[in-house]
Amino acid sequence: MTLPYQHLPHVQAAQGFSHFEGIQVLDLSTSVAGPYATQLLGDFGATVLKIEKPGTGDDARQWGPPFLNGASLWFLSVNRNKHSMALDISKPEGLEVLMSLLETTDVLVLNMTPRVQDKLGLSFAKLQERFPRLIHASLTGFGLTGARSDHPCYDLIAEGYSGIMDLTGESESDPQKVGTPAADMLAGQDLAMAVMAAIHGRVRTGKGSSVDVSMLATMTRFTAPRVVAYLGSDEVPRRSGGKDSVIAIYQVFDTADAQLSLGLGNDAIWTRFWQAVGDPAFAQKPEYAGNAGRRTHRPAIVAHIAQVLATRPRDEWLALFAKNRIPAGPINRVDEVTKDQELLAKEFFYKSASGYGDIPQVGLGITIDGQHHVHRQAPPTLGQDTQAVLRERLNLSPEQIRALQQAKIVNEP
Repeated sequence: MTLPYQHLPHVQAAQGFSHFEGIQVLDLSTSVAGPYATQLLGDFGATVLKIEKPGTGDDARQWGPPFLNGASLWFLSVNRNKHSMALDISKPEGLEVLMSLLETTDVLVLNMTPRVQDKLGLSFAKLQERFPRLIHASLTGFGLTGARSDHPCYDLIAEGYSGIMDLTGESESDPQKVGTPAADMLAGQDLAMAVMAAIHGRVRTGKGSSVDVSMLATMTRFTAPRVVAYLGSDEVPRRSGGKDSVIAIYQVFDTADAQLSLGLGNDAIWTRFWQAVGDPAFAQKPEYAGNAGRRTHRPAIVAHIAQVLATRPRDEWLALFAKNRIPAGPINRVDEVTKDQELLAKEFFYKSASGYGDIPQVGLGITIDGQHHVHRQAPPTLGQDTQAVLRERLNLSPEQIRALQQAKIVNEP
């Protein structure tokens, strides 16, 4: 069986971005949100050391199927540009090794609740005096303070709290979560952004910082246009399957063969649309002047557009709309997205060599000075760098390493 990724271009490990070259990140997080944050830092050049439980590792290593050559594809999606060390920090000897690593660490990333951080002696308050330049970055469900600070959380829970699930789906359907772990990915992005700001601040002050990112706050901020609209109007927004927006015409329509999305976001686009479809007089009706008027008469307008678009296939409409600068696009499945010729031309989807064989990856999608390749190292196998870290970063002797192995503090080579 040929898998889709096998047709992707093969990207060799290269230098990638070097903006955070020399920044040492110690990653104690698991699952998706924290690892995505540290992948972003790694993509920009930081050296990321992932600390994992001996034997099992990051929780996401078990998330599947699907697996590829024994590796969780979810894990592989958020763990490139990292090294892995298997270290049991629940035991004093393991914590001692961790503290030694913190001596040369710039950023510590955790997704532990405050109670667990305190239990292990890893809270910012306990580490600040010993490591005054350390940036202590926490990513939790509900933040480090408040009545819910010690509550466990996953993406699904944060989406429910934030209101996004109530806003997503058809009006007659149950609430729906976003089709990707949005709270995880957005909170991870927030943490990476905050760490970058803290690194810049440390240049000025010489001091570390405590960064506190919560999935709930991030996901709720994601709904800010809806929240602010409610607070200023007392109109509670309801899910409508994308058929209701502050923009009058901003939704999905059927064509003769497939669906497309259409956004008529201003008066000029409104006029161009009706000229393109051959009905310019419809655009000039006085009751449709301005977005407010079109919102009032939305049902009639939508019905007329639906009637027009049903007469021709989707791709014909999309070609016409592109020619006339009208915002429109297909409703792609994931398999169709991975065949997008523009994204493929930029090697946004690629495969790379790893300890699991060739694996698929999704690029960063950010270009700086014409450079967009960030791949320096494939997602690591569990503990693959443990011995090198002990020897080269901590300068431990073979006898000291064997003692840690015999006590099962670190994994065997």
